[in-house]
Amino acid sequence: MVTHDRYFLDRVVNRIFELDRGKLYSYPGNYSRFLELKTQREEQEEASERKRQNILRQELAWIRRGAKARTTKQKARIERFEKLQAAKPEEKQGRVEITAGAARLGKKVIECSHVSKAYPGRGPVIKDFSLILGKYDRIGIIGPNGSGKSTLLNILAGRIPPDSGEIVWGPTVKIGYFAQEYRDFEPEMKVIDVIKEVAEVIPTVDGGVITASQMLERFLFPPAQQWSPVAKLSGGEKRRLYLLQVLMGAPNVLLLDEPTNDLDIQTLSILEDYLEDFPGVVIAVSHDRFFLDRVVDQILAFEGEGRIYSSTGNYTDYREHLELRLAEEASDKASSAKTQTKTKGNESLQAEGADGLYMQTQANPKSRPLKMTYKEQKEYEQIEDRIAELEERLAKTDQEMLEAVSDYEKLNELAKIKENLEKELEEALERWTYLSLLAEEIARQKGK
Repeated sequence: MVTHDRYFLDRVVNRIFELDRGKLYSYPGNYSRFLELKTQREEQEEASERKRQNILRQELAWIRRGAKARTTKQKARIERFEKLQAAKPEEKQGRVEITAGAARLGKKVIECSHVSKAYPGRGPVIKDFSLILGKYDRIGIIGPNGSGKSTLLNILAGRIPPDSGEIVWGPTVKIGYFAQEYRDFEPEMKVIDVIKEVAEVIPTVDGGVITASQMLERFLFPPAQQWSPVAKLSGGEKRRLYLLQVLMGAPNVLLLDEPTNDLDIQTLSILEDYLEDFPGVVIAVSHDRFFLDRVVDQILAFEGEGRIYSSTGNYTDYREHLELRLAEEASDKASSAKTQTKTKGNESLQAEGADGLYMQTQANPKSRPLKMTYKEQKEYEQIEDRIAELEERLAKTDQEMLEAVSDYEKLNELAKIKENLEKELEEALERWTYLSLLAEEIARQKGK
């Protein structure tokens, strides 16, 4: 498989192939192990290069002393020097450190009040949503495709109006919007001109400036490529160029719609480093769990029918909160179902059972006294144990569902088991209610 999903690689694979400047490297293990082994390989390469440089300096000093190929031995030494000189390793793509600043952001950023949005034939995608953004908020937006995530970003950016509610933007807000769709560039336009269209230089947090060329180089566009036409770029490189174009505008509120799509892992790491120190607000729609874990400190989860659930923390924190919510909801539902069943059973059996039994004895006092059959008596003795067993199995199934929250096939199977258990429990409770009322009526008659 080819994927940039780092958690997926960590969980699924046991060998990784890395393509690096035309060379293929193989590493046993998952993504975490790959990072360790790659670091070791690069350290070994650096050690070999230092050794080559030391030998090269020694041989260069000998050559400069006027060495001539008078003997076979001297000739071989000169040839070795030339080979060492030619064995210069390829330059590595350096780690990008972006210190670009952003426009000053005041206290008031963006405030949403009771915002709703619906589309014909689909119903509400956002319903009564309110949010007050802080100065350095980092928010991740998650949810199924088509649930309304991009719609929310467009409303926050002022691109589309809500059906109801109000959006207020602070006077100093400068939005940078990185859309999910590809940005169209003029094919013959030079890469550097695409960036210069936005800005020749941008300020840094330390008071300096970064030129368009420096920013491109830091974003893995070497000088030679900067003067190439955009048409020669790959899809991923165009996506990276578009991202850089957004950042060159020095926004103080970044709205990112699936920023990790079509970006390689190295560029993702660069973006994550940048966002970590970004002096403004970041709101990102993403399915990349690693990215969300590293970048955000609040999750907005679309849960359907316009509901948006807010959870403090990153994606992993959200998953933990979700499991707790599911457990609480399952417990509340079981408790509510049990209460309703008892109430319903009492009401129906009081009308049809106990009252009927009472009316029968009152209407015909000489009629034969009520009694349980042998089968009913055995059932009455065992039914409480049966109910306890079903409740225990139901609780165990709930726990298994929480543990299998990411295994959809197993989750569906457990959901069917749970449904059957709930049905059995409901029937057992109804039967227990009837037999209990019958026993009470028999005891009442005997008391007379």
